[in-house]
Amino acid sequence: MTQQAFYFDGTRCTGCKTCVFACKDKNDLDVGVAYRKVYEVTGGETSKDDNGCATTSCYSYYTSVACNHCDDPACAKVCPTGAMHKDGDTGLVTVDADKCIGCGYCHMACPYNAPKVDREKGHSVKCDGCADLVAKGEKPSCVMACPARALDFGTADDMAKLGEQADSAPLPEKSYTKPNLYIKPSRDAKPAGDASAKVANPLEVK
Repeated sequence: MTQQAFYFDGTRCTGCKTCVFACKDKNDLDVGVAYRKVYEVTGGETSKDDNGCATTSCYSYYTSVACNHCDDPACAKVCPTGAMHKDGDTGLVTVDADKCIGCGYCHMACPYNAPKVDREKGHSVKCDGCADLVAKGEKPSCVMACPARALDFGTADDMAKLGEQADSAPLPEKSYTKPNLYIKPSRDAKPAGDASAKVANPLEVK
């Protein structure tokens, strides 16, 4: 198996969310459904001293995330039917709609909130790494659409040469699922689990 992976350059991302809408367009997703999301992360404070001089520790950065097609996917481990599984050739985690019963265990287990249950379809849905495009030698729609070239996709070995395995806030610690997402973090990025890093757009990424 040649494991595929995403790469995200936090020093280039402007938070435009073109990746989000490219994914929605490619997968014909309705309002309120998104396989990729962009976290707006903020923190710090501004204060004045006795002389009225202001100092600030405020910071802000973005993190674009879809399914990370983890080496140890929590979603697949809890799936009672085997519908959620890793592809033997690419390592991409996909849903077999014919096997999925829509129980939602995958949604509850994933620390990245990647799988969703589509009640109209009756089964879980999620980013599949644009497996159809990858099979043709192309890259996922989100990668191709990014105007800042902050996203890339390829073998995990190649992506690991560009950045470090995702381990920055607001994402969980990499040890949980061993994500195939490699990041060049923003200068302001905080480590995973840092409570000072707040998600400023919670309704967009829920």
